[in-house]
Amino acid sequence: MKEFFDKISGIYLPDYIDDLIQEFGHMFVFNPEHRLLFNSIFFLGFFLVFYTIYVLSAKHDHFRKWYLIAFSLYFYYLAGGDTIAINLFGFHFSLNYFILLVICAVVTHLLANKMYYTEKRSTQKFLLILIIAGNLLMLAYFKYTNFFIQNLNALFHGDFALQNIILPIGISFFVFEAISYAVDLYRKQMKPAGSLLDFCFYITFFPKLVAGPIIRAKDFLPQMKNKLHLSKEDASAAIFLILIGLIKKAVISDYISTNFVDRVFDSPMSYTAFENLMSVYGYTLQIYCDFSGYSDMAIGLSLLMGFHIPPNFLTPYKSQSITEFWRRWHISLSSWLRDYLYISLGGNRKGKIRTYINLFLTMLIGGLWHGASWKFVMWGGLHGAILGVERFFKQFIKVPDNRFSRIICILFTFHFVAFCWIFFRADSFESAGKVISNIGKLTFAPNEWLAILEGYKNVFILLVIGYIMHFLPEKLVNSIKAGFNNTPLIVKAAIAGLIFWTIFATASSGPQPFIYFQF
Repeated sequence: MKEFFDKISGIYLPDYIDDLIQEFGHMFVFNPEHRLLFNSIFFLGFFLVFYTIYVLSAKHDHFRKWYLIAFSLYFYYLAGGDTIAINLFGFHFSLNYFILLVICAVVTHLLANKMYYTEKRSTQKFLLILIIAGNLLMLAYFKYTNFFIQNLNALFHGDFALQNIILPIGISFFVFEAISYAVDLYRKQMKPAGSLLDFCFYITFFPKLVAGPIIRAKDFLPQMKNKLHLSKEDASAAIFLILIGLIKKAVISDYISTNFVDRVFDSPMSYTAFENLMSVYGYTLQIYCDFSGYSDMAIGLSLLMGFHIPPNFLTPYKSQSITEFWRRWHISLSSWLRDYLYISLGGNRKGKIRTYINLFLTMLIGGLWHGASWKFVMWGGLHGAILGVERFFKQFIKVPDNRFSRIICILFTFHFVAFCWIFFRADSFESAGKVISNIGKLTFAPNEWLAILEGYKNVFILLVIGYIMHFLPEKLVNSIKAGFNNTPLIVKAAIAGLIFWTIFATASSGPQPFIYFQF
């Protein structure tokens, strides 16, 4: 590197500067082993430098937009990868992940603008179909090509070779945002973005770029007109969300995953029935802490930058039904599926039978959205089926509103969700079947259970802490937030330092990618 720089610049760098470049330069180039993650110490320094310039440029709106777009694309590159090769209909070409993101933003904006300002309804409909089809085809190519080939080979005993396709990080999220923007314009529920720059700012906004939440343009774009004004309350709320998100992800989720859950799910028959059962409870907490932790950090970072994003999780395991669960779990996705898929299919406007079919299809497609595998379809189908069952029996059965019945409903809902997570987490149907059959052999053996609890003491301590955090009364949580808000800055810094120390103390390896990166 030193020789190359010396040659092209005519300036000769001292050896110690070259050594620094060699030592730290790799941090600024994509490395699949060290992706840029919210839960990494490198991101903290990276964001502080970015944020300083962002705040200083607050009065220069045009520069601020260009600056954030450039930073977001660079963040996307460091988080997701550099160059991907594409083989399409015999044509070979390569592009960078972030170029794919830019293409999506530019084409969607231009076609959506044309659609909005065209008076002819048939042309509007054609352009809407073109936008939706274009985005879905891009998603389908990267996410479902090999899934289609595998099933084609299985059905017709073919031997078509699988393609070397790597899924671009976050593609499922920004494709859904692009589609919702076009549909909202078609329905005249909003006006187009003020410029291509504004739309690119919305699509590339890095806190929600790689794993959501899925933000509607009609909620985000109006906030771009606001001047950056960060109140003490907003700053405290943002820091609180970021710290809670780090605890959920880097302390609870990562630790129970690497030290227990992954081991059992990778080889379920090597462990006892009790360990299999505990691994299901562990994964149920892990996926919640992992994804809600990311959402908390994304919402907190957005708030620091002057953008208010609604919560994506509302203590979903407190739900008394699966219907309520989907109002509390991954709210941005469930509301998206409701508004742009369920309603588009006819919702409940086509009669009772059609309503049940629409519910089931919505969840089936939602399952497939999560991953190109039949086990995700199974996961979505189970949720779709129980949603239909709940809707049917709600007409005839009124559940008593008392503490006992609420606890029973919460327990039933929680265990149904936990059972479905087995298919979500397992590598295959065979693996899921092994976990389920092993749990079915569970017998009452308190001495054996105590030995297992002792052997995984730290894991089960974190499991208990995680579930206690989740089931804390809302009033108590609000009191803790208020208390944090009222503490002096030095105390906040001490709390942050303690959390960072805990993260380093519990980490058995480097920062772990978020589960929803794969979707």
